[in-house]
Amino acid sequence: MADRRRINGPVGTTNPPIYDDAPEKQSEVVKATRSRPANVIRKMYLKTGVTPSASGSAYLEIESSGNGGSGLKLSCSVHGPRALPRSTPFSPHIILSTHVKFAPFATKQRRGYIRDPIERDLGTHLETALRGSIIADRWPKSGVDIIISIVEGEQDRETSKAQGIEAWDTMNALSGCITVASAALADAGIDCVDTVAGGVAALVQDAGNDAAPSIVVDPIPSEHEKVLAACCIAYLSTRQEVSNLWFKGDLPASEMDVYTQLVEKGIQASKSANRVLVDCLNETVG
Repeated sequence: MADRRRINGPVGTTNPPIYDDAPEKQSEVVKATRSRPANVIRKMYLKTGVTPSASGSAYLEIESSGNGGSGLKLSCSVHGPRALPRSTPFSPHIILSTHVKFAPFATKQRRGYIRDPIERDLGTHLETALRGSIIADRWPKSGVDIIISIVEGEQDRETSKAQGIEAWDTMNALSGCITVASAALADAGIDCVDTVAGGVAALVQDAGNDAAPSIVVDPIPSEHEKVLAACCIAYLSTRQEVSNLWFKGDLPASEMDVYTQLVEKGIQASKSANRVLVDCLNETVG
């Protein structure tokens, strides 16, 4: 009688398959180049109300570079305002809590399920950027949770983490988080003084070390030879205020004109993203 609780193997013997190593390609990989003008951002898609169970939600997608790279896809949900527990000390303004997390499959290097220092830094910068736009004294002793999931990170398939590109991609992720969180807050009906949008500008160098560096908006690190410095700005267009500024790079303090130009280009990128944000909210209201 056959044993029904055991899965028997095949009657005959089998040999495990052996795969030969793929031959190395003799042709060199062509490096991607920037096809957009220096002052033009990539196209983006923004939609609100994607999570019915949340107070407000939004989804943001930025197109890929078109050279085998991956774009940026973010989902944001807002829960609140809600009353805080009785044991919480009295707060005359709303308590903002931000949570940014990469999906395990979002980037080339698989992410863990526990937030790493990069994700905690993104949450801190996001909280600072949004705190300047929310009218916090409207909800005393209340709290609101902003949760952002980065479904697909922005990393080129052909680039390597050893080149230091991941650090520059973090700024693009932060600018997207700021924009999608602002749309989700508006969808939740939380009063704000203005819509805040994120923008990135970078000082890049192309065509060898002898070429003069140039400033571009919405940079993709894999499309440039080297990224010297970059800044991410959260900007309120109507009030003409900067709620958060994150600068990264190695520039001498004497070149103040370069710092000023980076900030101006970052504001220009924020204004372009804000137009998409305003159009999305107008479609939702209409």
